[in-house]
Amino acid sequence: VSFIMAVLLYNDFGVLKTLGICVVLLVASIPIAMQVVCTSTMALGSRALAERQAIVSRLASIEELAGMDMLCSDKTGTLTQNIMTIESKLPWGETSEQGLLLFALLATEWNQNAKDAIDTMLFKCKQEVQGELDRHTSLDYTPFDPAVKTTESYVKENANPDAAFRVKKGAPHIVAACCHNHAEIKADVDAQVLSYAERGIRCLGIASSDADGKWVFRGNLTFSDPPRPDTKDVIFRAGELGIQVKMITGDHVAIAKETCRVIGMGTQILTTKDIPANEADTLGDRFGELVEGCDGFAGVHPEHKFQIVQVLKNRGWLTGMTGDGVNDAPALKKANVGIAVEGATDAAQGAAAIVLTSPGLSVIVEAIDLSRKIFQRMKNYVIYRIACTLQLLVFFFLATMCVDPETVMGDKGFLDKSQAQDDLHKIPRYFALPVMAMVLITILNDGTIISIAYDYVEAGKVPEKWNLPVVCSIAALLGGVACAGSMLMLYMCLCTSDTDSFLVKHLNVPQLTYRQIQCALYLKVSISDFLTVFAARTHGLFITRRPGVLLGCAAVFATSTSTLLSWLWPFNDMEPIPGALIGIMWAYCLVWFLIQDVVKVLAYAAVNHAKFSLGGESVETKERKKKLVQRASLRAQKGSVKRGGSNQAG
Repeated sequence: VSFIMAVLLYNDFGVLKTLGICVVLLVASIPIAMQVVCTSTMALGSRALAERQAIVSRLASIEELAGMDMLCSDKTGTLTQNIMTIESKLPWGETSEQGLLLFALLATEWNQNAKDAIDTMLFKCKQEVQGELDRHTSLDYTPFDPAVKTTESYVKENANPDAAFRVKKGAPHIVAACCHNHAEIKADVDAQVLSYAERGIRCLGIASSDADGKWVFRGNLTFSDPPRPDTKDVIFRAGELGIQVKMITGDHVAIAKETCRVIGMGTQILTTKDIPANEADTLGDRFGELVEGCDGFAGVHPEHKFQIVQVLKNRGWLTGMTGDGVNDAPALKKANVGIAVEGATDAAQGAAAIVLTSPGLSVIVEAIDLSRKIFQRMKNYVIYRIACTLQLLVFFFLATMCVDPETVMGDKGFLDKSQAQDDLHKIPRYFALPVMAMVLITILNDGTIISIAYDYVEAGKVPEKWNLPVVCSIAALLGGVACAGSMLMLYMCLCTSDTDSFLVKHLNVPQLTYRQIQCALYLKVSISDFLTVFAARTHGLFITRRPGVLLGCAAVFATSTSTLLSWLWPFNDMEPIPGALIGIMWAYCLVWFLIQDVVKVLAYAAVNHAKFSLGGESVETKERKKKLVQRASLRAQKGSVKRGGSNQAG
């Protein structure tokens, strides 16, 4: 723009006119509509996600969801239904089954509404011991703490107020560890829990204090929490989309492995012993491959979930996290995309970027698919906008610096049709479009291109990521081809004063005045600008994917308006051109559009052949991630075949 200003001022174009042209060029070159288009595209996508029961609380998360290649998921309430049913009662010592159930209910706030799924499960059996419950009063209650994995109540018998005692329920190994005879019962408790965990059945340990204040283990309640009906399909579809899924749960490792097998995941599950605490910043360097290569983690605390997500992010994964509980909130906040499932706590919803409002996980895959379409629309617009900016600026730069209309048109050239009566009208020694023409190009094209937010696109099969070198290279090629076509047309129009020129001799174009040439180039730039969007929106030929209806209508409106203006130009700074030349301009633009499209296809083919990462990552990182996703899928298939017979027998 500075060079153009210098040339115009040197040729006595006038300060005000020069400033007008340069300001319009600056406005046209600055992507003013980019923020509007991108924000509108994501806002419309957010509305579409809301219609599919996914509420977006942070708009940028749509873009991050499109690039997500690692999904960490809590088990209980996320992969499973969080609808628990007691399978059996396993009392210890002199405790009866009814007594075990009574102790379990005393460890809750039985006179209030259920606080979680386990309380809901116990309350279903409350009628069995309602009489005994009524004989007790709760004095104090400690709610569930993810760090210690237990709840505790301090209760008294109404008939004997002085005989108060404590009751505890929670993870069996934690509850057993509190008992006075822990060393004696540890092996038996662990064996019992393991035997049920291998079948995917969880255990709830119960203990109470005796008259001396010592904790006594009362037994285990076994219960099941089946996977959601769509979980297996979601895991499979996520793998097809290039997303690796990891389970992160606080449950027993055997339960985690059995659940992974049932839902089609691999069964290589690690425990917290494999993850050093409070070393997340350096953990990725020393244990990154271990964390990447496994299928999940069991027996974890909230801080471990946070560390796992941070390690994966440090290793270059764009990580998503799904969860529903308070213990998931730190990891949901840390993840690139935190997803709170239906029924999640307020803490989980507040930490998440996306909140699901319907049961099941299938909406996550739908959200990924939709977010990738949104990303495609934004990327298509960016390529288009850069290409149009380059075409406009480079064309004006070359036309102003390198083209001398006075010399090319010669003595036979005319500024306009009135020059025969007014010899003061002289052809300038540079070429430039009037300010009004450039303003119309900017308004028509930028104003109507917002319709790209409704364009028809196809979601990619791999995570989407920005790669500006590739984006800018493709845009530069598209803009360069369009600019070359504009420069060639400018030269041919200037040569119409010569009867042997191509347009005059072969297409019967009459001699054009300078202002008619300006109008012809206005039409050419306008049409080429909008046709570029159809080349920018596909990797293959433009005919491989139909455009959206609204984008097609916008193209018809913008190009029709430009065509009508060039035929009936109402201002004094240019002269309209005949209909025959308008037809030639359209044909010329379409030919160069086809050239532009073929060059783009060849460029993408060269990029793919060179194995240059279209996702903005190094080839090594991309290949490493691809192998990990394939390895996890293979382990899941092998695990399913290996355990299929025993599952049927059970």
